[in-house]
Amino acid sequence: VTKTAVYTNVGSVTGDDGRTESPNEAALLALMETTGYSMVQENGQRKFGGPPPGWDGPPPPRGCEVFVGKIPRDMYEDELVPVFERAGRIYEFRLMMEFSGENRGYAFVMYTTREAAQRSIHLLDNHEIRPGKFIGVCVSLDNCRLFIGSIPKDKTKEEILVEMRKVTEGVVDVIVYPSATDKTKNRGFAFVEYDSHKAAAMARRKLIPGTFQLWGHTIQVDWAEPEKDVDEETMLRVRVLYVRCVNLMMTTTEETLRQEFSRFKPGTVERVKKLTDYAFVHYHSREDAVTALHLMNGALIDGATIEVTLAKPVSKEGGRRFGNRGYVGNSNLVGPYGDVSSTGNFLFQGREDGGMMGGGK
Repeated sequence: VTKTAVYTNVGSVTGDDGRTESPNEAALLALMETTGYSMVQENGQRKFGGPPPGWDGPPPPRGCEVFVGKIPRDMYEDELVPVFERAGRIYEFRLMMEFSGENRGYAFVMYTTREAAQRSIHLLDNHEIRPGKFIGVCVSLDNCRLFIGSIPKDKTKEEILVEMRKVTEGVVDVIVYPSATDKTKNRGFAFVEYDSHKAAAMARRKLIPGTFQLWGHTIQVDWAEPEKDVDEETMLRVRVLYVRCVNLMMTTTEETLRQEFSRFKPGTVERVKKLTDYAFVHYHSREDAVTALHLMNGALIDGATIEVTLAKPVSKEGGRRFGNRGYVGNSNLVGPYGDVSSTGNFLFQGREDGGMMGGGK
């Protein structure tokens, strides 16, 4: 798409999706002339670049994109791009647009390197973009997974998969967890994996109004939020194991787990906390925790095969519960741990799923 095909008359230009372009066409054209980047509007967003001039090769890897929120609605690329170029070379700038021509208050900026993306967060998060107007900048991940809530608990994974493929396109897999008290039933929700972020976004757009029904039930739909990374240095200090098993018996006690996990070295376990079908096992030393991880992953306890991983810590300031396979849940479990057990300076989070949390694009 050429510049002239996108921008012709100030205030009356429309994009490929029929939306009205911004009234400051002259400033946008000047930006394009200066930078050599192209610009086109489609599917409710305006893309600047992607790729930039002279780019040869595939797009940048994951981790190179940031999300920008709280953008003034009358601010556009001519003002925003120069600000974000301070952090590094921009591969693509995507500004979300309204039919009116105003922006929707947020954008995605993909840099050519991860270092530039991190620099952008450091430099521009809470940056005063206009007097009294502060933007928010954080890492963005291409999310391909949706949370679907209020699903009848008697539906199987296969039934949910068939139904989701009927009503949306690009479904790759459905992740369903059995009830802790009745393994023949699900927990009333599922995660649906799509083959691309675009497919997931289109499915969310179709299902999100709140009136869409599956099996006569109005479902809840939102993004499954990707788990925040924990740096390697922090993980090297972890001495807590996360133990999960779909069929871990309700009758399996903390004492049984203590005995099994300290069998290789009696007295090495500091404490155990079991919640439904998962548990945390705390060791006195990191070395013993790693040894137990290798010995116990895949072991049988009360006839059930267990999965064992290092528990992922997150700072207390961000004490949010992370769902299985690295996605946020919203467990209803309560008690001294809930689905979060505190140790030292961190909240060690298990992977219990139980509700809806927003957070993707």
